[in-house]
Parts: sequence; structure tokens; C-alpha cells
Amino acid sequence: MFSGIVEEMGVLLRADHGRYRFESSLVAGDLGIGDSVAVNGACLTIVDRAPGWLESDVSPETLRRTTLGGLEAGDPVNLERPVRLADRLSGHVVQGHVDAIGEVLAAAPDLRVRIPRELMRYCVEKGSIAVDGVSLTIFELDEESFSVAVIPYTAEHTTLGAISAGDPVNIEVDVTAKQIEKLLAPYVAKLT
Repeated sequence: MFSGIVEEMGVLLRADHGRYRFESSLVAGDLGIGDSVAVNGACLTIVDRAPGWLESDVSPETLRRTTLGGLEAGDPVNLERPVRLADRLSGHVVQGHVDAIGEVLAAAPDLRVRIPRELMRYCVEKGSIAVDGVSLTIFELDEESFSVAVIPYTAEHTTLGAISAGDPVNIEVDVTAKQIEKLLAPYVAKLT
């Protein structure tokens, strides 16, 4: 589990047959083989590491459902270590399970993203959403898109400051909303 508070911008060093190596000075420092790491919001398992880098295998399913397959060597990525039970939860509960790839309609500071319509039901005014692994607060919605404010600090310390209209981004909607919907579905069905 993650919080959506990016700890470091790393760089993709190479991608070779599903094995991705990321440069990392901070995040790679205290993680070991078998630990999780969020890369642009996608939870990956570390399979190799050394000072300054970490490697993960990226499955075909993850490549289909995320933007990771479109990365090229030298591209920056958002990195976050998993939350420990003793940590503050500064963002929101982020699983690292990307729901969809969104399309940037307008760049930061008022970042606007279009997502599949069926995911919009999980988006609410002042609710949380993760965009490329960054925990953000929704402030405007329509039937297929939402806006989030990207403050200067976030723009400078994550990949969100460099994205443009038309760019793809990983989206994870609020898991709590999905859980509530699933739990209430049998009761709602009885009412209709």
C-alpha cells in the first residue's frame, strides 16, 4: 500500500524483455529484493537492486493496463516506497493497482484528465485520485474528465510538471469508493 506522496523522481535506465531498471538514489536505498515499489503509480516487485538502481519485472498485464510500456530510457518516473504501519498517511490509500490510462486534456497547474466514463462514478468533488501515482484532490468534474490542482512543489518534484495535453497518465480511483459500491450492490439491486 502507498500514500501517493512521491518520494523521488527516478529515471528509466533500460527496459529489456519485461525487466525494467530504474535509477534511484533515495527509494532504492532501503528496499530489498521482494519489496514493493510504486513506479508512476504501478506497484512493482523489486527483483534486483544495487546502490543507485532497482529492477522489476513488468508483466504483460501491467504493460497493457499502464503507461509503463511506453517509457523509453531516460524518461523520468515517480517513485514511492510502500507505507509502513508507523508512517503518517499524508496522501490517501493508494494500492498501486492502476485502473486505467487517462489522457491529459490540460497541463498543470490545473491538470485536467479524461478517463473512461465507467470510472467517473468513483470521482467526487474534493475526493482523492492518483495520477501517475500522485495523490491529488479533485475539484471539478464532468461526465468524462476531472481537474486537479498541481501546486508548484508537486510540479517540480514529480513528473506532473512536465506532462502536456495528449499525454497518457496512470489513473487509480479511490479504492474505498469501489469497495463500498461492491458491498452495497446486492442491496441496491433488491431496491430496483
